[in-house]
Amino acid sequence: MEIRKVGVVGCGLMGSGIAQVAAAAGFPTVVREVTTDLLDKGLASIEKSLKKLAEKGTLTADQAASALGRLKPTLKLEDFADCDLVIEAVVENLDRKKEVFRELDRIVRPEAVFASNTSSLSITEMMTSTRRAPRFLGMHFFNPVPLMRLVEVVKTVVSEPPVVELGLAYARQVGKTPILTSDRAGFIVNRLLVPYLLDAVRALEEGFGSIEDIDNGMKLGCNHPMGPLTLLDFVGIETTYYIAEILFDEYREKRFAPPPLMKRMVMAGMYGRKSGKGFYDYADPKNPRPNNLLVA
Repeated sequence: MEIRKVGVVGCGLMGSGIAQVAAAAGFPTVVREVTTDLLDKGLASIEKSLKKLAEKGTLTADQAASALGRLKPTLKLEDFADCDLVIEAVVENLDRKKEVFRELDRIVRPEAVFASNTSSLSITEMMTSTRRAPRFLGMHFFNPVPLMRLVEVVKTVVSEPPVVELGLAYARQVGKTPILTSDRAGFIVNRLLVPYLLDAVRALEEGFGSIEDIDNGMKLGCNHPMGPLTLLDFVGIETTYYIAEILFDEYREKRFAPPPLMKRMVMAGMYGRKSGKGFYDYADPKNPRPNNLLVA
């Protein structure tokens, strides 16, 4: 088994990064979006990222140009027909992902391997929408993909060992460090990270400290690069809330249950940096100020 050509379905925040690292590693790469505007936006993001890497000396200008030359943008799933590995990076919705894989399964040659970049959804349930269950994996990249070194490779109960090895090898080929896990909600990283983030919200709710004190406690006391509430704002409070719901649905343990404050922030549209307000107010992005979320 050898990967000669890669396909990436989706050219948004994650898909563009996944396509970029594939092309930069030397793979001819097909990347698809549903509209020309979205495709152009994704390609512009890739070009900007490669330019920054060239300016920093991580890549040469020629390497950046060659990577761009290996990208084939498309609006058609039919252009994935001869790919050896197809990685899905569409919206985090199980029905939409299954629909994409169902269509791809009719188009892409049966020997090819399918992978999903999901951070939380069931790989096993996705694979049931295809006729290639043994050749189906999870490959969870991390944001921003060109800079983050980790990939979680997720095997199901029917994944063929050579396919798992191919997934691990591909992650190394694109400059990542793979870790292998099985298909359980949250995989490794989110299963450990999400309860920590939820506990930080509970600590705030229960009056253990202010937003700033909780963040400083973990930054200065545990040498974390950012505090948990700042991290929630960065990742997206609604994204973490959604993942926590999936984890709780699978494990039925209190530590995975989203706290009430988080639910109400999501309902109010306070998603963090992306919405301008979360645990902090980002009216001045360089000087975010904590919001008064609770009765003093």
